[in-house]
Amino acid sequence: MSTAAPERTPRTTPRGPWRRLTSAARAAARPVYQWIAAGSLSSSAVGICVSALALTILGSMMVLSASSVEQISKAQSPYALFARQVGYALVGIVAMFAASRVPLRWWKSRTLIFWLMGGTIALLLLVLSPLGVEVYGNRNWLALGPLQFQPSEIGKFALVLWAAWGLAKTPQVAVSVRAALLPSILGFLATFALVMAGGDAGTGIVFALIYAGALWFARAPMKIFRWSAILGVAAAALIVVASPHRIQRVIGWLVPSRCGASDACYQSNAGLAALASGSWWGEGLGESRQKYNYLPEAHNDYIFAILGEELGFIGSLVVIALFTVIALSLARVILRSSDRFVRIAAGCMLAWYIGQAFVNIGMVTGLLPVIGIPLPFISYGGTSLMMSLFAAGFAMSLTRTPTHPALELSALEEPERTSRLEN
Repeated sequence: MSTAAPERTPRTTPRGPWRRLTSAARAAARPVYQWIAAGSLSSSAVGICVSALALTILGSMMVLSASSVEQISKAQSPYALFARQVGYALVGIVAMFAASRVPLRWWKSRTLIFWLMGGTIALLLLVLSPLGVEVYGNRNWLALGPLQFQPSEIGKFALVLWAAWGLAKTPQVAVSVRAALLPSILGFLATFALVMAGGDAGTGIVFALIYAGALWFARAPMKIFRWSAILGVAAAALIVVASPHRIQRVIGWLVPSRCGASDACYQSNAGLAALASGSWWGEGLGESRQKYNYLPEAHNDYIFAILGEELGFIGSLVVIALFTVIALSLARVILRSSDRFVRIAAGCMLAWYIGQAFVNIGMVTGLLPVIGIPLPFISYGGTSLMMSLFAAGFAMSLTRTPTHPALELSALEEPERTSRLEN
């Protein structure tokens, strides 16, 4: 004799503290989500423009402060690098406003995207030729007569357009790994491999972040991210093991007490000392002590340390707040736009700016090991600054796109997409 199993009553309450915590987080996020999703895209353009300009002005001031002493010690003008940075900034600002007026259909042009990606690959190949210039062990500069620039900075923007175009035109991205990766991964692998061949691991990380952002906002299957994380960790370990200098940096990051004045982690210690001496309000603009040839690359990769020393914790928060404004502005474009290409491209820009800023600031604060990567808009560098401003203009142009009504708040209730759970 068999008896029917009693019918189970479905659970209506959260299971355990994790579910309760998740529900509380979603409830707290609703007002923020509503504010982002209900805003106008014109305000996003203003936010991107004002933040980019403010960061550029602040960066130019910090380049003057951080580089003047080193220039004097070389018997050169203390205003030399500052004057160059201002010149790059003016060109970049003109390019930003010009790019902001480009129609969206031009950015989607297959001819433009293929020529830009092909030109980028050609330039990256030239970097590996005798025309390439090696700086601090990284071969990432190209010298064409009096002109010297970094093709990898152009490659970041080329990858944004390539990934957005490739994923936007494929309807089965959410349910097929093959559809998600082809043809978008071809451009990524080509540019990423050439950048890594030059030894520029920092820029390679930014390329990976841009492509990961494209896949994420295209709703690619989650199995891609799981396998990518495994392969990424394995590849990072091989890259570190292949270079004794990188091994010393990672050991110094993990065990700071083993660092000495001549070790690879000397730079990170000097950066932390600069931040610590800044306290709340800083030593005052121009009053840094670490810039007196104690901190290498003070005007470039480690400019955030000088900024923290001179402007303090409050000044550092201002920089983070400006990047937050850019992130929220791009998030509004992603939520409000009805164009798939625009959403993916905005996601790539979000991964580019915020990912690169996070890696740089994490490196300076000791959260991450030392990775040669500039802080967007602020670090010294002509190609980086001009391309960052030009890309900001591109992001502004994305706000002139058809929109759909503000999303319902119920979207927060079920954030996990069915396609990802199934794959």
